[in-house]
Amino acid sequence: MAAIYSGIHLKLKSPQTPWEDRLKLARFAWISSQCLLPNKEQVLLDWCTHALTVWHNKKVKFSQDVLEGLWCYLDEVVHSRKLHSLVKEGKTVTLRLNMAQLLLDHLQDCTQGRPPVPLSTILSVCRGILSSPALSSVFTIKYELMVNLLTKFCLLACHEIQKQSPPERQKDAKAEDLQAEPATDLEIVAESKKEQPSANLFEGLLQVLTCYLSVQREQANPNRVFSLVTNQLFQPLVLLRYLLTSQDSVAYTHSLIRQPLRRDVRIKVDSILQLALFPPELLSSYKAELFPPKEDSGKRGSGGTKGPLKPVGALLSNLNGQDYCELSLRYPVKSDTSSLMFRFFLESYGKGKEESEEEQRMLCFYLLARLVPVLDLQVDGGSVSHEQKSPPASSGSPQSWGQALQSLESLLNQALAADIYNIAADRIRHGEVQLMFYRTVGKTLLTEAQPSIPSWYRCLKVLLNLNHLILEPDLERLLSSAWVDAENMEAQVQRARQLMVCSLLQTYTKLHQLPHLFSSLLSVICQPALDERRPPLLSEGVSASLRTCLLDSSPSQVLEICSLVLQNIRTRLLPDLANEERDGEATEMDGRRQNKEAASLKLSRLCQLLHAVLFNLKTLDNSSPVLLVRQSKSFMEEMQQTIKDLLHLSSKPNLTSVKRTPKKGRKKALKASLWEEKTQEATLLLRYTWVEVDVLFHIHCSKYTSLDSFPTAAEDESEASPLLTHVERVMSGAILPAHLRPSPSCSPMSCLLLKLLTLQQMKKVLLDNALLAEGNAAALLTRAVQSIVAKTEGRPAGEQAWDGQLGSVDASTYPAAHWYVVVSNLPLIVPHLSEEDVSHIARVLVASLMHGDVERAKDQPPGSLSFSSISSQLALSKVFPELPSLFSATVRAIARRIVGVLGAGRSPKARPSFLALYEKEAASVPSEVDVCRPVFSPLIVEAIVEDISASSKAGEAFVLLTHTQTKELLNSIQILTDLNPDGMNAQDLSSTFLLLLFVFTSTQPEPTAAEPLESGGDAVLLGKLLGALTRLLDGNNFQSVLKVIHGGTLLQTTLSSLLWHSGCRKPAATTGSDWLDLVGAAQAFIRSLVQMIITRNSSVRLNLDQFASYLTSKEMVSRQNEQPGSAASMLSVHLLLASLTSFSQAIMSNMGRSKVMDETLTEILRRTTSLLGPTVESALKPQWDFSEAVTQPASALGQAFIVEVVTVMLQCELASLSAVPENRQISPTHVNLYQAIYQQILREMSSAPRPIDFLVCSLRFLSAFYKAMEKMGEELYLQIMQSLNRLLKAPWLSSTDAGKLEPAVKELLLHLVEKNTTDQFNVLLLMIREGLDVRKLGSGNWKEALSAVVTVKLLSSCQLPEACSKALWLIAPQIISAMVFLVRTSSQDLSLTLPFTVPTVTSLTSLLRQGEGLLSNPQHVVQVLGALQSLPLDHLSPTVYQSAFLAVHEALFAIIKCHPQVISKAAPSFLNVFYRLVASVMQEGRQKGDSDAGADCDVYLQCSRLTERMYSHIAATPQSFTALPAFMVAQYVTELQKVTLRPDVKLHLTEGIYCILDLCMEQDIKFLRAGLHAGVREVFNELHSNYIHYHKTQRQGEDKYTV
Repeated sequence: MAAIYSGIHLKLKSPQTPWEDRLKLARFAWISSQCLLPNKEQVLLDWCTHALTVWHNKKVKFSQDVLEGLWCYLDEVVHSRKLHSLVKEGKTVTLRLNMAQLLLDHLQDCTQGRPPVPLSTILSVCRGILSSPALSSVFTIKYELMVNLLTKFCLLACHEIQKQSPPERQKDAKAEDLQAEPATDLEIVAESKKEQPSANLFEGLLQVLTCYLSVQREQANPNRVFSLVTNQLFQPLVLLRYLLTSQDSVAYTHSLIRQPLRRDVRIKVDSILQLALFPPELLSSYKAELFPPKEDSGKRGSGGTKGPLKPVGALLSNLNGQDYCELSLRYPVKSDTSSLMFRFFLESYGKGKEESEEEQRMLCFYLLARLVPVLDLQVDGGSVSHEQKSPPASSGSPQSWGQALQSLESLLNQALAADIYNIAADRIRHGEVQLMFYRTVGKTLLTEAQPSIPSWYRCLKVLLNLNHLILEPDLERLLSSAWVDAENMEAQVQRARQLMVCSLLQTYTKLHQLPHLFSSLLSVICQPALDERRPPLLSEGVSASLRTCLLDSSPSQVLEICSLVLQNIRTRLLPDLANEERDGEATEMDGRRQNKEAASLKLSRLCQLLHAVLFNLKTLDNSSPVLLVRQSKSFMEEMQQTIKDLLHLSSKPNLTSVKRTPKKGRKKALKASLWEEKTQEATLLLRYTWVEVDVLFHIHCSKYTSLDSFPTAAEDESEASPLLTHVERVMSGAILPAHLRPSPSCSPMSCLLLKLLTLQQMKKVLLDNALLAEGNAAALLTRAVQSIVAKTEGRPAGEQAWDGQLGSVDASTYPAAHWYVVVSNLPLIVPHLSEEDVSHIARVLVASLMHGDVERAKDQPPGSLSFSSISSQLALSKVFPELPSLFSATVRAIARRIVGVLGAGRSPKARPSFLALYEKEAASVPSEVDVCRPVFSPLIVEAIVEDISASSKAGEAFVLLTHTQTKELLNSIQILTDLNPDGMNAQDLSSTFLLLLFVFTSTQPEPTAAEPLESGGDAVLLGKLLGALTRLLDGNNFQSVLKVIHGGTLLQTTLSSLLWHSGCRKPAATTGSDWLDLVGAAQAFIRSLVQMIITRNSSVRLNLDQFASYLTSKEMVSRQNEQPGSAASMLSVHLLLASLTSFSQAIMSNMGRSKVMDETLTEILRRTTSLLGPTVESALKPQWDFSEAVTQPASALGQAFIVEVVTVMLQCELASLSAVPENRQISPTHVNLYQAIYQQILREMSSAPRPIDFLVCSLRFLSAFYKAMEKMGEELYLQIMQSLNRLLKAPWLSSTDAGKLEPAVKELLLHLVEKNTTDQFNVLLLMIREGLDVRKLGSGNWKEALSAVVTVKLLSSCQLPEACSKALWLIAPQIISAMVFLVRTSSQDLSLTLPFTVPTVTSLTSLLRQGEGLLSNPQHVVQVLGALQSLPLDHLSPTVYQSAFLAVHEALFAIIKCHPQVISKAAPSFLNVFYRLVASVMQEGRQKGDSDAGADCDVYLQCSRLTERMYSHIAATPQSFTALPAFMVAQYVTELQKVTLRPDVKLHLTEGIYCILDLCMEQDIKFLRAGLHAGVREVFNELHSNYIHYHKTQRQGEDKYTV
């Protein structure tokens, strides 16, 4: 047979053999072992490739089926295992060289949309060829072929991505929706084949990229590589990269390319471009082209020779190419690539040796200067280069502006990060070429301002960070475009603008040139504007930054700023305002009026600015220089004179309006015009600011003499005190002309300022005892307070939140601003309030709290103040209970509102008697002051107690409530719960408690109410009521309630009402979370009331015996026996078990007070336990198996609840037995039940994921069970220990859940080791040793190691027997060594930081803390410091970082407090670890722009507080750090010089380092000033000057009073 097939190659070549037969023979020959051909594989491969080549060259023709068959055959051959095995064995198999060109031609045909065979087949052949080194040599042998192949693949990939445009995808989706019939199997197969090219294309592309990269690296001529890449590959690669990474393409390429594949392709493309375009060998070419020619350079080569390579020109020429992509993509690709090329250039050439570093920086700059003009921003880049640049395109459209600015931002940020701009070197050696270029960029940005694009602001911010002199010549234009006149209010734009303005303020503050900045700002504000109604000048963020900058500036500079503002007001605005409107032409008069309006608006802005500056000025004090005090007084006098001029100006009537108006309507026409209103607001703001600052200076500085507060002739001539007369005039508004007196609707800002002025004058009166003694002072103060409260103004609907700035007060924000003024000054005004005013404030407060949820808007800024937020802060504050009259009125207002709801409810039978009495008494009390009167008289109190008792006994509702009424009750109850019960007097507390108890016992939702509550019907209301009642139990005056109703009666009434409500519930409502919350609230109420009865010794036996008798009565027994298994029966059992449990727990927690008390409590405990046992057994009968509990009627009880009840029952039995010495050896009664629960828990606890509450209850049960069954000995001990170990290392137990289990685990361990033997304890230590094996980390079983770590931590904090304690601390060094090794190993894996490394460090900390005096060898503590060095603190999420930081900090704290003897020997190691914390918190707490707010920032703020605390601990032990404070300060300022910290973080770190500066001697300061580098030295000098000015003087003042 072999002979038959030996001539098969002749038939393959024979023209007589049909091509179909040849193809069959070839397939047979390849797979058949009987076909004997010399070098068969090579022969068949050559035959196939030859056939395809001659067809492609049109030398032979055959059918399309044959062609596709040949390609499929080739595909099968190149992918066959047989071929690859032969190649591995060393057999030579190659492809013909013309096969490479054939594949390239076919790929070109595919790019043009006319493939000869399916693209998937060609791609598969290419991938097969490239996967074999022997076959891929057909391409790799010639570099140009690889370039050509990669070009074709890139073009194919770009074509495929662009083909999947969103409109086409939508059309495809619509076409699929319109299909009449589902696709058949063949259609599905066809569709999958059609989709296959897209899937294979990018896999093949990655393979080609990888192969090409290896070939490119082997090339010896970098010039040749550069030329080929720039000429053929550059444009396809950058287009492909843009399509893969741009946000516009990612959305619809996601289905084509997986994210990892997209990333891998991008990385390969980046590597190819960087290695080809910027190799080290081309550095000289780049220098020759980019650096300007030297004048004395030698002769150039002759014109006929080929010039040197110009790589930059080639790159820019390709970037500006026109035909490699669509017109819409050309500019985006160009702008994206320019920043990419600059990044590659910086990475390749940006860093050199020290001697050439400056040259490298300049080289990078010259490339930047050539790249920026590519963005068509009209920047003259040729001014810094000898090369002629291509003419820029015309100014781009808004879309291209956005892309251009994003790319420019990226370029500038890279230049800033690479530090290529050395200001001194540029000025001295390079003629300020960089400064001129950046100024050109800045001028372009300001000339073609784009204030609606966030990147525009960010570009300006980067230029400012490079050098403030770049924008200095155009500072006024910058302030106008980017701050004063910027109008776009989009959130992103506002954020970018705010960051730019803040950076501007911070820069000029550091330069100590803030007055210069404000001079330019004032000039811009005072310029004529197109629209005088400019946006607000000081947003919240800018105000905060300004506040910080002013505090960092010297007082003289801030005073200079204030003087500049005042000077501009007097010289540039007052003349325009004083220009009278005389008779003249109407046009001229309109022009004057417009000038006045413009000037008044500018005046308003300048006054707001001056107010902000003065309110953040460092106040004068006794240490202030005399010159500064004189300057301040002179400024205050000048400001006072300006205010008088403005007041005089506003006192003149509007003459023009008077002359134009007939006499009859003249009086009516005397009203304020716009300029008068704005001038008045500005004047009042200046006056209020002046008064506040004047008082502040006078209080804190004895050298400052207070000035007279604007006396008038009327006040001077008055017989009464001028101050009292002035208060009267300010309060009534008489200081203003009659036609300018404000109202909340006409001039809300003026109205608010008058109230603030009145408050300030009130303070002056209250500080003067002589004035208070005058007869009319009290009445005047009362009238002043009435004018401040202004109850007649009402509260208009639809008011907005207020941002806290006076300049933003208008008609919509006035209510919130006015309410804030009233609330923030309540301690001052409450003593002078009348009953009507107190009632008004209380009603407004309650109404705003009731409607708070409606008022809070989701888009409300976080720092804004709304009516309800102000009220909520008042209700929750500690000050509110200190205002007894207002607090009482608020409580009574809520109580009367609740009574009103009850009165509006429907009474199914007779009305409650207390409501009738209440309505009768309320009719005789004026409604204006009703909340200042007690809610209930003694008669009504008796009636309500009777109604409660009657309702409880009858088991029926007296009042039925609708859904709306129930919701209002819920809101009222929530407000009462938030209030501090200690602030309630006895009468209010008793009335409120009894009212809520009546609602609990005697109300019920309407049975026909169609609208249910949010969740769970009346259970929500009952739970809230019990929560409020429990809260009131803590009140100091609760004894007043027990005088009208006994504690036992309260307990009985509450439980009976609960049982009655449970009987009314539908079966469907028995398993909700609201019912469980209600049961929990009932347990909390019972525990709190029993605790209060025992603590206050309030007839303990009588009250508790009454409740115990009720619990064990026949009625309660009958409740659990009737209708067993029904929902109502199970709810009753649930409530009964919960009540018995909480009652028993409260009794047991109070045992041990006294012998008499123990006897009483033990007797009651036996009675409750006697009922608890049968009730538990009856409830457990249907559900012994927890796994089937969900199918049982008793499933509502839940596993955790059942275990908790059984645990309490066991504890009760143990407590009862231990109370009598002779009974201590008696076993518990229900041993079988406890054994069954114990076995079930061992089976269920660690076998599968369980709820955390069940696990906690199970661990507590095991503790109680072990204590009761100690006689079972070692077997029980081992079972529990093994079960506990399985639980802690269970794979489903998360770190959070494990943390929640720790208290229960610790309690169990405490019971286990309390009386165990040495052998038992050794078993535990062996388990720990096995768990602390580092090999478990390598095998992925870190949970087992974590179980041992947690056990060590909890065990070390237990009170061990003496023998066990000795054994533990004997092997503690070994445990520490093992855990140190675990920390070092796990630190190498960032994913283990939070779940394993941090808990291990915490366990080490516990050992150090508990081992004080027990760890004799300091080396073990030093080992821990070494482990802390390895803990990762970089590249962590905020949550993980906080955990790691806290773990290291606590370990250091334990060392410095518990092992001070180690610190003296290992201080450098200790400080190295602490320095890592400081450096990390500085890095994470730096200013990051858009992410400088939110919950994540609170993490770093807390870490900075801990850092400050550690600094103070180090400073408290100076003997251990004698020679190191200077080094600590040096490390701190070195890190500080690298970053710009957030102000809040910087505040804490600065306070901490001040503690270290306290330890520095004079020689240390000299050493630091001499040894630090220039930039760092400047930072240190600023730090030290602030330390001298603030911290040291304060500390010296405190030392005077320190013994």
